[in-house]
Amino acid sequence: MSGTLYLKLEKNIRTYNRTLTLGEAAQMQCSDSGVVNRLKTEKLYTFERIKPGKHTCAARAVLSVMDVVEKIQAVYPSLEIQNLGEEDFVVEYSTKPKESGFLIFAKAALVCLICFFGSAFSIMAFNNDVSTVRLFEEFYMLLTGRESDGFTILELTYSLGLSAGIIAFFNHIGGRRLSKEPTPIEVEMRLYEDDVNTTLIKTADRNGMHRQENRKEG
Repeated sequence: MSGTLYLKLEKNIRTYNRTLTLGEAAQMQCSDSGVVNRLKTEKLYTFERIKPGKHTCAARAVLSVMDVVEKIQAVYPSLEIQNLGEEDFVVEYSTKPKESGFLIFAKAALVCLICFFGSAFSIMAFNNDVSTVRLFEEFYMLLTGRESDGFTILELTYSLGLSAGIIAFFNHIGGRRLSKEPTPIEVEMRLYEDDVNTTLIKTADRNGMHRQENRKEG
């Protein structure tokens, strides 16, 4: 048949099935809906070597748009294909481990404690490096002509301003988001995820073996 199929591939795809289908791997659009429905069920890759034990990510594979094109052309040889997404992408097979509510709460509490005390130590170390206390004492003396006892309006406003600045920077107060923009943590997590995926793809390309293994196992 003739026609055009448009593909959109993301850089990272997570699946909970050991066999990855084209419908899970790519967004597809064609004027003939029957073509898309037919291709969605085609098998693209099968995870055979799974790490023992319970892991959130049990296995990874690096695939290429060429693997997708090969599977599509095996069904529709004359179909024109336009890729609008990534050229290489990472597929993660997840076993969906079930964790108890107490374990999830304990992990969250531990992360909160580490962030709280780590941030507090960093702020204190910074204030000590720049001699904030000494600066406030001299500034208070210049303004009032009296010696500071360490608990003045300067310390109070500095503490309130620091708290407000932290809340505004992280864009969160309690469970509420202050604006629709992503928080700095979300941005850093996405950058880290993108760096990991890029490294996996570059490593697979450098080894030059992932495509042959994909064809063999798919």
